[in-house]
Amino acid sequence: MIIPHPLLGPRDASEFVYLGDASLIDRPDPRAADALQQFHDYLYLRDNPAGEHRELWFHEHGDRSWLVVTRNTLTHEITAVELAKKVALERGRDR
Repeated sequence: MIIPHPLLGPRDASEFVYLGDASLIDRPDPRAADALQQFHDYLYLRDNPAGEHRELWFHEHGDRSWLVVTRNTLTHEITAVELAKKVALERGRDR
């Protein structure tokens, strides 16, 4: 599988480490009243979707960047790749 890195161009997936669902960017607030339950859910509960899914990938054997890859889990077709920092900053502005 080839991942089109937004800064470096097409890279082989073997350069990356898959780190799970991109929703992990949204870490729970440790000061929240229900923080224990939120962290339990954050750490242990995962969806396993069939179809389009946003995932975190780390460019371990490259520039060490974090990416959010939108990929179809059935066909492995990649439809979007963004720098995770950009995604996190945009989410922060939306709140």
